[in-house]
Amino acid sequence: MITLYRPGRSPLHRVHAAAKLAALVVLAASVSFFSTVLAGLAALGVVLLGCIVARLGARFLAQQVWAARWPVLMIGVSLWFFVAPADAVVGALRILALLLAAALVTATTPMGDVLGVVTRVAGPLRRFGVDPRRVALVLQLTITLIPVIASFAHRIRDAQTSRGVRPGVRFVLPLLVMSLRHADGVADALTARGVD
Repeated sequence: MITLYRPGRSPLHRVHAAAKLAALVVLAASVSFFSTVLAGLAALGVVLLGCIVARLGARFLAQQVWAARWPVLMIGVSLWFFVAPADAVVGALRILALLLAAALVTATTPMGDVLGVVTRVAGPLRRFGVDPRRVALVLQLTITLIPVIASFAHRIRDAQTSRGVRPGVRFVLPLLVMSLRHADGVADALTARGVD
């Protein structure tokens, strides 16, 4: 996700980061409150229109839909079996629209701008002893660690497949160990730079 930003001069690239994040929050609230197939399709249409305005291309959209396949399938299948088929369609559309919207915001907004907005929004929390820069740092570290942990998962899966081991419970322990080692390394690096 940290490398998802695509420089450009489209109208959406020029919109301020705060406005894009606010629109993302409004979209998330809208699809949560209006739980119909029509609302899900409308949200998906808005996101697709945003991709067209941002001139990101069909390849970008296809990559993001492919990346979102597992959460969409998990939510859709779970709702299909445990609730109702109509709710499964609504839930799948909702998750797909939100994941694509988040990818669109990330693709058109430099991470520094996003962190600047988060720092300003968290500013009033100073009264309660919260440092806004730390909030932004936690967000940045979280976003940075997502592709790192995904790469660990790919490496473990490839190693287990090459040994003929079926992924399952055996997949979790190596992923946990690698993630904790990486977290220790990040913590040591932050401590060395004076971040307590």
